[in-house]
Amino acid sequence: MFIFLVLILLLAAATVVYMQQPQFGKLPAGARLALIEKSPHFKDGKFRNQVEKPTITEGYSIAGELYKTLFKTYPNRMPVDSLPSVKTDLHALPPDSNFLIWMGHSTVYMQLHGKRILVDPSFSGKASPLPWGVKAYKGSNIFSADDIPQLDYLIISHDHYDHLDYEAVIALRSKVKHVICGLGVGAHFEYWGYDTAQIIEKDWYEKVEVDKGFTIFTESSHHASGRGFVQGKSLWMSYLIQTPDMKIYISGDGGYGERFKEIGKKYGAIDWAIMEDGQYDKAWQSVHNLPEEVIQATLEVKAKNMIPVHHSKFTLGKHPWNEPLKRIKELSASQPYNLVTPLIGQPVALEDSTATYSSWWENVK
Repeated sequence: MFIFLVLILLLAAATVVYMQQPQFGKLPAGARLALIEKSPHFKDGKFRNQVEKPTITEGYSIAGELYKTLFKTYPNRMPVDSLPSVKTDLHALPPDSNFLIWMGHSTVYMQLHGKRILVDPSFSGKASPLPWGVKAYKGSNIFSADDIPQLDYLIISHDHYDHLDYEAVIALRSKVKHVICGLGVGAHFEYWGYDTAQIIEKDWYEKVEVDKGFTIFTESSHHASGRGFVQGKSLWMSYLIQTPDMKIYISGDGGYGERFKEIGKKYGAIDWAIMEDGQYDKAWQSVHNLPEEVIQATLEVKAKNMIPVHHSKFTLGKHPWNEPLKRIKELSASQPYNLVTPLIGQPVALEDSTATYSSWWENVK
């Protein structure tokens, strides 16, 4: 018993020491924390969703899901083949063109009305702070910070590792003019050497005026946050980008709710919706949309075109790696919006909704 207790203490001490590494970030303090505490969405020491509901679905349990993760196997959770991709030279693209490039998982590069924007960068090839953690699929991690031009805005949906990659944002630091993120996330960026003047932290239902007729609106999501044992100290977001000639919705991570209908009513028809579709499970349906809910949400935000993201780079759910794309294609067949499924790195011209894209995953084992 004594030896067991000593081992537990040593493990606890090693964990504490390991978590002092910079990739775990910093919790908000001082003036930042005082501002957070004024938010109507921060209650009893943490940020809350609009509608409180358990992360784990009724009929499931954390212990049961942990057991499945450790001791059960699920087929086809990652591809055997290398994923096909297109290594587009971003530096060579005309600066006045409007386009989008999906870079795998939820990383999206956009050029809009002369502004360069990068969303949720993940270039390190991992979705975990642990050396043995979740690794990127073969062929899915073809871009690095060196490939990214100077950025007007770096947009972060929330601070989970698969959306806020420490190695990526460190490498991008000299290229970023402004960071837009939820309240509290700025503490990580300041700790990692970003200047306070670069960081624009927002609550839900606020806005950033980019240029004449060009505004980035901050919207809600139903999710969570945290890079260590302490959770809920930073805010998770979705975004609506309105340029002089189009509207783009970025769902971020989050389960289904009334927010999609509210966004549809608030902004009217949306030209492009970048929707989370992947790493879902019935057990945690409240914080990640199932494919059927992705369809419903896309309809409710009145999207003309939809690009599914949050898939085809990391295995974070139990479903087959290609299921999100297979299901979204099946479910979108008779819908009024245009489903767009580019290869990683393939440019999507935002002013051309007639272009066609292959079902590339069908040829990948």
